[in-house]
Amino acid sequence: MNELEHCKQAIKKFITEGYRLKKLPLPGDVDVVCGGPPCQGVSGFNRFRNTESPLADDKNQQLEVYMDIVRYLKPKFVLMENVVDILKFADGFLGRYALGRLVDMNYQVRMGMMAAGAYGLPQFRMRVFLWGARPTEILPQYPLPTHDVVSRGVTPTQFEGNAVAYDEGHQTQLGKSLFLDDAISDLPAVANNEERDEMPYGVAPKTEFQRLIRLSKEYLMGTSKDNSIQNVLYDHRPLQLNPDDYARVCEVPKRKGACFRDLPGVRVRGDNKVEWDPEVPRVYLASGKPLIPDYAMSFVNGSSSKPFARLWWDETVPTVVTRAEPHNQAIMHPEQDRVLTIRENARLQGFPDFYKLSGPIKERYMQVGNAVAVPVARALGYALGLALKGSAGADPLFKLPANFPNLQDQVHSASSEEEN
Repeated sequence: MNELEHCKQAIKKFITEGYRLKKLPLPGDVDVVCGGPPCQGVSGFNRFRNTESPLADDKNQQLEVYMDIVRYLKPKFVLMENVVDILKFADGFLGRYALGRLVDMNYQVRMGMMAAGAYGLPQFRMRVFLWGARPTEILPQYPLPTHDVVSRGVTPTQFEGNAVAYDEGHQTQLGKSLFLDDAISDLPAVANNEERDEMPYGVAPKTEFQRLIRLSKEYLMGTSKDNSIQNVLYDHRPLQLNPDDYARVCEVPKRKGACFRDLPGVRVRGDNKVEWDPEVPRVYLASGKPLIPDYAMSFVNGSSSKPFARLWWDETVPTVVTRAEPHNQAIMHPEQDRVLTIRENARLQGFPDFYKLSGPIKERYMQVGNAVAVPVARALGYALGLALKGSAGADPLFKLPANFPNLQDQVHSASSEEEN
């Protein structure tokens, strides 16, 4: 808290000097305000959620501040991202509030729910995206999916019509669903105590996803025609587990579906809840702590198989999260005794391998887990570009170009024409 003691004064100084030096925009100078104001007060992990008055919860007030910034700057366009819980919690109060604020400011508004996996990733990750546009602008559309996806979540019933998807029975040929094997099977084996931030790949890409994600920054940005792949692998290191958790992870079998339930002393009842097997003595670690922690047995009233669970090659993840502890989520590597590395999580979010993260290990996991999945961001950016050029249609949905976003050939062709 000491670090925040002079926060108000620092912000005041930043704003005052920013305007004096003309570094900060004035109302009407801004094209786009884009952001994802956290609404931690609606999270299912928050046991003290305020259902009667969500905006009275300090954890939800960043949404209010975000809308105040929009009101002040008066941008041409607004793009807000948030978790689906803003539509589930308190009858969708916060989602309705965001829509209402924009309408009250005379913005055209659209709301859509997009699953990251539907744009070529091995995770589901449903998120809410809100478009706003001034009356003088064309309201951006939502890009339709490019890939099949394994559904791993529930769409709020009242807002099913806002899901960005093709109608049932459509004839569009989508890319195949992607799985863990497609994304990370080319990465070298590393141990729980890996400390290198850089290392060689060791093998060539095994899938099209891996080939594309290993392309150089220059090629992907259209500044080079050299389509050779990266030689140096960044951030391929896991959160180092403490000795007790590492010992637990080592005991979990290396097979599909394995978790703490496969350890000695656990019995699964007919209702799929766990209980202690009275015929098996409890096993203890060298530290004196139990092999199977009590919290694993009681998580979700004993019905969960997520504690100390291995992922498998033919599976997806529901969503890439900000924490890497294996206590209440499936985040263990299929065949190595560790959690997924920062790079593996980044791959599941679609970050090209040239992205090099910084900061402590836990903060790097947070940077990746809090981000908008890269293919989704690209698709929305393309939609915004169409609106800015006046090329967007009136329908709320549109089809992306074939093979989007792998349009390097088109980018380089356009660059060559400009040079000539």
